[in-house]
Amino acid sequence: MALVPVAEALERLLEGAAPLAGESVPLLEAVDRVLAEPVVALRTQPPFNASAMDGYAAHATDVASAPSRLSVIGMAPAGRGFDGTVGKAQAVRIFTGAPLPDGADTIVIQENVRDLGGGDIEVTEPTTEWRNIRRIGLDFSKGDVLLEKGRVLDPAALSLAASANHPRVNVVKRPLVAIIATGDELLPPGSELGPDQIISSNAYGVAAAAQSVGARALDLGIAADRKEAIAALVQKAVAAGADVIVTLGGASVGDHDLIHDVLIGEGMTLGFWKIAMRPGKPLMFGRLGDIRCIGLPGNPVASLVCSQLFLKPLLARLGGRNHHQDIRPARLGAAMPANDLRQDYVRAVVSEDDGALVATPFGIQDSSMLRMLADANGLIVRAPFAPAAAAGEACSMLMLR
Repeated sequence: MALVPVAEALERLLEGAAPLAGESVPLLEAVDRVLAEPVVALRTQPPFNASAMDGYAAHATDVASAPSRLSVIGMAPAGRGFDGTVGKAQAVRIFTGAPLPDGADTIVIQENVRDLGGGDIEVTEPTTEWRNIRRIGLDFSKGDVLLEKGRVLDPAALSLAASANHPRVNVVKRPLVAIIATGDELLPPGSELGPDQIISSNAYGVAAAAQSVGARALDLGIAADRKEAIAALVQKAVAAGADVIVTLGGASVGDHDLIHDVLIGEGMTLGFWKIAMRPGKPLMFGRLGDIRCIGLPGNPVASLVCSQLFLKPLLARLGGRNHHQDIRPARLGAAMPANDLRQDYVRAVVSEDDGALVATPFGIQDSSMLRMLADANGLIVRAPFAPAAAAGEACSMLMLR
């Protein structure tokens, strides 16, 4: 099978991917979720003309000039309005949020009032009509579309939905990613290692990548290098309702690289296998019914770079999110050799010099070296057959953070 170019592989992987069905969740569980349908106001806010300040409700004609004397006939605290009507030369003591009494058309703030005793006050500053009043429907009216479908629910959006009297919202289901590591040599972190064993680390980075775009991660553990062991975990992923199955390792061409055969045996239709990129050549993609299967390379750096390029865009689309790679122009901080037929993603440290980004590649790019990836804040993207480039020449950067 010929190597698939990166752009074509991504296009084929995303083909037909659409936001998952909606589900209703309480507001307190909806933070950072994506709306599956618009939020429409169930009420008007404010539902009445309300005082915006602590002070006195009065007729504007009575306080158009100062000083003026008013008789206080009652009180209107928030949550309990004044039942009567404000007449000529009268006022009602009112507090922020309380309904404006009948007959009143302005609020004199308490700082501009002097208590004369005996129930009378003196207004020391003129006040105009409708001053310090929040008019009915100032924020929104019943039936208004307040939040559009596809909106990510941040704190302000959640508060708005609550204010519109929604205890729950309909949001896009979060994609479930089942992660299966493979390899007899692998043990989980914290294990006592034998002489031929290593720690399984890829699942944690892949899970973090999935969660960064709103997906759920289900770590199914490590399968031994036996077809029946791998098949058992694939079946477990299907039973769990996974939207995406991610396998780690075992997708190359060695005698113990069994993922390809196992998934096809379980009913997967192979989409492509092997990508024209470095690191990450052995990437595999297929469909098992409605489940998308991605076979990531076993090398840790390749696994995480492929997660950035392929897994995150897929999960974002399934979760109803917009996701774009952060690619920026930069200039090289060191010379680079000519590239071969594969698109290269070179770990680099990106700094700023006189307003321009400078990308300095690490001297060693072995795909097993995780520390270098953790230290890098970007990947220099080198096109297939790119010629040798000198320090200072232009390059493209895929920013990681």
